[in-house]
Formats: sequence, structure tokens, C-alpha cells
Amino acid sequence: MSCIAVFAMVSCSNAQEKFSDKALTESLFTLNDRSTTLADILAKHKGKTIVIEVWASWCGDCVKAMPQLKSMQAAHPEVDYVFISMDKTTDKWKEGVEKHQLKGAHFMAPDGMKGKFGTAIDLDWIPRYIIIDKNGKIVTYRAIEKDFDAMDKTLNALKS
Repeated sequence: MSCIAVFAMVSCSNAQEKFSDKALTESLFTLNDRSTTLADILAKHKGKTIVIEVWASWCGDCVKAMPQLKSMQAAHPEVDYVFISMDKTTDKWKEGVEKHQLKGAHFMAPDGMKGKFGTAIDLDWIPRYIIIDKNGKIVTYRAIEKDFDAMDKTLNALKS
């Protein structure tokens, strides 16, 4: 098996079925400057397929992947999209949401990629995509901007 095939399998893997307690309980900011948790966010989307994108406005790969993300949103309107920013300031995050016209629910980790939330989800690259099925099970834990075809296949399979 080639290195590329191994990387593709690892990068878009089903590494775990649920989030750690730490990931579920770390504080995230809302657009109206309130605090919430991933557990609360997931509860609001219970019974729906969810795509979580972990991103930042300063991330070139995140910005380059946005057209593909928007195509995925158009192809899968039944999916709820949740964006968790790793921006360094709330101003930059909110500007990025507006500038890129991101449709979905928006949150920000207050301490960036290497902070408590980033560490709790083993964040080593952005953009990072996580897909959760209607039963709350993580079906894709670690997809990156090169994995849109695999994510599309996963979302199509979850429709049935």
C-alpha cells in the first residue's frame, strides 16, 4: 500500500466513537459573547447529522477549502454545520465569519489550537472536520481539507 493511501485512511479516520469528557465540557464562546460547551452544542443538534469544522480566519488552508465546504453544504442541506474557531481574538473570528459568509452555528475556543479544547480533541491541523451521525456517534473524527470526497461519501451514506 502506498504512503498516500495510508495517509488518506489515517487523515479521514474513525478514530473514536465519542468525545472525551474534557472536550465536551471545555468552555467555548458564542457569537453573542456567552459561554457554552460542546456538550450543549451537540444537544442543540441532537437527532441531526452534524459536520463540525475547526478553523481560523488566519488559516490559509481553511480559506482555500471554503468553496468546497460551501459546495458540500449545498449538496447536503439536511446536515447541521457547526464552526469552531481557533482565532486569537473574538474580533478576528467574527470578521472571518462575516467575510466568508459561513452558514451554520459559530463558536470560538478562547485559547486557540494548543489550548484546552484543542488539546481535548487532539487538534494538530486546521481545517479539521468531524462528522457526527444522527445517533450522536462520531463517524469521522479527523478529516482535513483534502478529504471532501470521502466526507461527501460519508454524508451520502448517512442519508439512508
